[in-house]
Amino acid sequence: MKHIKRTIVLGCGLAVLTACGADEVASPGTSGNVDIDITTPAPPPPPPPPTSTLVTPAGACPTLTNDGSVVLANTGTITGPTGEYRKCELPSRIGKSVTLPKINGLLYVIPGRVDVGCDGGFSAPTAAAPYTSTTIGCTQAPLTADTNVTLTIDPGVILYASSGQAWIAVNRGNKINAVGTATQPIVFTSQDNVAGLNIDSSIGQWGGVVLLGRGRITDCTQGSVASNTCERGTEGAVNPALFGGNDDTYNAGTMSYFQIRYSGFVLSADKELQSLTPSGIGSGTQLDHFQSHNSSDDGTEFFGGVVNMKYYVATGADDDSLDVDTGARANLQYVLLWQRPGQGDALMEIDSNGLEGDTPRTDLRVSNFLGYQPQTSANNEGADKASVLFRGNADVTLYNGAIITPNNECIRLTSNTSAANRATLTARSVVLQCSGTGDAKFIGDGSGAAPYTAAQVATAFGSGSNNNNSDFTNSLTGFVNGANENGVTTTDPDALNTTLSGSSFFSAMPTPYRIGVAWDENNSWYTGWTCSSSYANFGTSSSACTSLPTT
Repeated sequence: MKHIKRTIVLGCGLAVLTACGADEVASPGTSGNVDIDITTPAPPPPPPPPTSTLVTPAGACPTLTNDGSVVLANTGTITGPTGEYRKCELPSRIGKSVTLPKINGLLYVIPGRVDVGCDGGFSAPTAAAPYTSTTIGCTQAPLTADTNVTLTIDPGVILYASSGQAWIAVNRGNKINAVGTATQPIVFTSQDNVAGLNIDSSIGQWGGVVLLGRGRITDCTQGSVASNTCERGTEGAVNPALFGGNDDTYNAGTMSYFQIRYSGFVLSADKELQSLTPSGIGSGTQLDHFQSHNSSDDGTEFFGGVVNMKYYVATGADDDSLDVDTGARANLQYVLLWQRPGQGDALMEIDSNGLEGDTPRTDLRVSNFLGYQPQTSANNEGADKASVLFRGNADVTLYNGAIITPNNECIRLTSNTSAANRATLTARSVVLQCSGTGDAKFIGDGSGAAPYTAAQVATAFGSGSNNNNSDFTNSLTGFVNGANENGVTTTDPDALNTTLSGSSFFSAMPTPYRIGVAWDENNSWYTGWTCSSSYANFGTSSSACTSLPTT
C-alpha cells in the first residue's frame, strides 16, 4: 500500500464561503494537505529455486535371490560432487546367477576380489572326471559340472572398487552379461572417482575386470603346450585365477557399451592388472563398445585365446594401449588408441613373451584404427621410442589406419629368435607420421640369429606400395579425419575374413569408405557411452571421466 500526500487548492465560488482572501481555508486537520491511501497489487513471489540435480540415496539394497544365497551388504552411503549414494557391497563370491539392476541413487561396491562362480578347470568337469576348484571361496567337494553362474549387469549401473586390491574374476565355466546402451553405459570405476577426487592424471586405483576362459594359450605356468595341458595364472594376483584350455570357441559372456576407469593397481611386485584382461577366452565371447580410461598398465591385454572386438577406445593408458601376447589371436575393428601427453609406452605391443617356439603364434588383425601419441614419453621401452612394438612369434596385420606420433619413431620389430619365428608385419592403407626421415622412422633390433635392421622394418611396412605412406601429414580435428586422411585409398577388410575360417567378423564400413575411426559420415558411434578428458574429447553427449553419469 502506498501512502500519497497531495495538496488541494480550494478556489472561490463555493457556496459555503462568503469570500476569499488572505485567510485561506484548509481541509480540516491537514494544514492544507490531504492524505490519500491507494492500494496497489503485491509484487509476484520470487521463482522457486531450481530443482536440485544432486543424486539422493536409494532407501535400501535390492534382494537378488529369494533363497539368500547372494546377499548385498548395505554399508551406508557415500557422497561426492554428483550427490549421495547407497552403497551395496558385492560378496566375495557370486555363487548363483543374479542381475544387478539399475536403481537411482545406488552404487555397487567391489570390496576386494569378487569371484563369479567357481573355476571349472581346463575342460568342463564331469562325473567321470571331477575337478576340485582352488579359486578363493570355492574349495569344496569335487565339481562334476561347471557352476554356470552368470553375472548380469543392467544398463546404466555403476560399480566402484572400495580398495586397490579389488577386482572381478569371471571364472572358467561362468559368464558375465554386462550390456549397456549408447546412452546408459555400464561404468566400472574407483572410490576416488565417486568422491570427486580424480584429475586427468589419476591412474591405478583398483584392479579391473578379468575374463577367464578355456582357449588355447602359450607361456604356461602349469602344464605344457606339448602335452596340451597349458594353463596360466592371472598376472599379479597372490592367489591366481587360472585360465587356458583347448576350446577356442569358449563363451565368457557379453560386454557391450561399458567403461573401465582408473584401473591397474599393483597387486604384487611389478604386476598390475589391466582395465580389461581377456584371458584364454574364445570366439563365442562378445566384446564391443568398450572404453578403457587411465589404466596404470595396459588399456587391454589379451592373454591367449581368440578375441573378436569392435569399437575399442583406450585413453590415457600408462603402459601400452593394446597388448596382445601368449598366443592370442585377436581381431579388432574401429580402434582408437589415445595416450596422455608425455605418458604411456607403446600404442601397441604384440609378442609371445620370449617363448617363440610355442604354438599357437600370437596373431593380431586390426582394421580402421587411429593411434595417437602426442609427445615423447619417458615410459617407452628402450632408448629408442617407437610407438608400436612387434616382437618374436607374432604376426601383425594392419588395414586402413593411421599412427600419428610426431616425436617418436613409428614401428619397431624385434627378433630374439630364428628367422622362422620372428615377428611379421603386413600393412595395407596405413599411414605414418613420426620423427626422423627414411629408415630412421623405423627401429630394428634383436639378439637372436636373425635380428631386424631398420631397413628391413621399412621394407616390411612397404611405404609407397599397398596404399601405405610413411611420410604422412595429418589433418585431424581431434581424432576425426580431415582431407588428408579421407584422401587415402582404402583396402577392403573382407580380405581379412578369408584367413578366419569363413568368419565374417570384419565388415565393410558405411559409405564413403575411409581409413581411421571417424569422419563426417561416421562420427557418432563413439558418442554418449564414452567419457571425456582434457586430452580426448568425445563431445557434449559424453560425460567427464572425472565425474559420474547421473542419468
